[in-house]
Amino acid sequence: MLSAEGLRHAYGRVVALDGVSLTLGPGQTLAIFGPNGAGKTTLLKVLAGLIRPQQGWARVAGGRRAIGWIGHQSHLYGHLSVLENLLFWAALYGVTSAQRGVRATAILERLGLSDRAGQPVWSLSRGLAQRAAIAKALVHDPHVLLLDEPFTGLDLAAAAQLRTLLGELRSAERVLVLATHNVDEGVELATDVAFQRQGRFVQLTPRGARGAAEIAEAYRQAMTDA
Repeated sequence: MLSAEGLRHAYGRVVALDGVSLTLGPGQTLAIFGPNGAGKTTLLKVLAGLIRPQQGWARVAGGRRAIGWIGHQSHLYGHLSVLENLLFWAALYGVTSAQRGVRATAILERLGLSDRAGQPVWSLSRGLAQRAAIAKALVHDPHVLLLDEPFTGLDLAAAAQLRTLLGELRSAERVLVLATHNVDEGVELATDVAFQRQGRFVQLTPRGARGAAEIAEAYRQAMTDA
């Protein structure tokens, strides 16, 4: 469903990706942990088709329309209502006019935003705006969901709600890739864990039965040894 081989990308002399490869199938959730500047955002943008790698390749079954993207910016229009934003993005994603309203209404209900449908985005709290951004990413029912630091700026309550929501979005038909610099964020969602440093995966393994503390220690050791 999602695969990449030998990805390399540099910004001048700064190497953001250096030979990254991965393969993920339906039902897998990969959590990528790494410090700021490790190349996580560049990797997700390559997987999303937003950046063309200088070497290697990345493929998603179904192409770009099969991808839902949540980055540092919501790409929601503040003066438009939540529903208007979803209808706009559904059209861009190629959802038919007959299905746009159906899809938007269904995803708003699923994310607990039905009572905010007519509210302008600028007036939403950070947590609700993040939910709206997720709704935008899901309105076309993507099979691959890419999340870049989705917990940034959220308070503890909003972060806990987001973790619950992402847990509900996992399914046998969907792949999730979550990138963060904080091991405590989203680790319980992961079926697989990668540690990234200076553009490389220094470790990529199934999570197995490891808990957050064990993964945090493995991450600390990997960053020390890399």
